[in-house]
Amino acid sequence: MTVVHIVLFKFLPSVSKAHKETFVTQLKTLKSLPCVLNGRLVVGGPSITDPIERSKGYEFSLVSFHRDRKALEEYQASDEHHRVTSQYLWPFKEDVTRFDFEVAAEDEYMCESMVKGLVGASGLATPTEDDSCTGTGFHSR
Repeated sequence: MTVVHIVLFKFLPSVSKAHKETFVTQLKTLKSLPCVLNGRLVVGGPSITDPIERSKGYEFSLVSFHRDRKALEEYQASDEHHRVTSQYLWPFKEDVTRFDFEVAAEDEYMCESMVKGLVGASGLATPTEDDSCTGTGFHSR
């Protein structure tokens, strides 16, 4: 069963634009972790919500997909995740909101469609049959 991990990030007002850009770049490196299902990790921002007040100050978001709860736990416990959050997030954050959920069996097909749209559109890699936590589940084009 697929687990979707969503995080919203709000930085302290004193944090520079350059730091935020570096944070986003570093977050994107997490898609190569083997427990991110087929590299399905998207970082978005800054927010384009209109009116911007509806974003409640959150500037960036991360959405990632994981095979199951165990894979999400492995992602959270990884050295790379710890490096990115401890170096670029925790000392600079005003607030972070996290929401994780399991996709209902009848909606799994939509997660598969997202892979084709997100990964296939990049032209860099496509999902393979092996999307386990022991491999990245990708092959190059």
